[in-house]
Amino acid sequence: MIILATLISILGVTALVWLASRFLPLTVCPICAGVFLTWVGLLVAYLLDYPIPQLIPALLMGGSVVGVTSLMEKRFTGPAGTLLTWKTFFIVAGFLAAYAVLERLWGVFVGAAAFLIVISFVLLMSSNRAGAAVDIEKQMKDCC
Repeated sequence: MIILATLISILGVTALVWLASRFLPLTVCPICAGVFLTWVGLLVAYLLDYPIPQLIPALLMGGSVVGVTSLMEKRFTGPAGTLLTWKTFFIVAGFLAAYAVLERLWGVFVGAAAFLIVISFVLLMSSNRAGAAVDIEKQMKDCC
């Protein structure tokens, strides 16, 4: 029965976010929001000791980790090897963070979350520098 409620929640939140995005200046992926808000709700219920099977929020959390990875990958302009290294560490740390929350290992969660923030910042900073170098090279070619 909980899976039915989960699927209805994902569909409902997705539809609401899609409708809201038509009127608001925010650009949010409706299905991503539906999945994210559903697993957050399930997680809150679980942490309040409702009998929520851990499998369902775990599946949704894993999907969110991969979705965030895909989203950030689109912003990257550096070398492919750097991207693969970042994706590998991000997904592993993201799964660890999800596991830590479900197991209520708050120290592990904080460490994994801090690691995710640091490596994401490093990726975006290295991407910006690589992108700036490409822009300068393009400007030099267009100059003369």
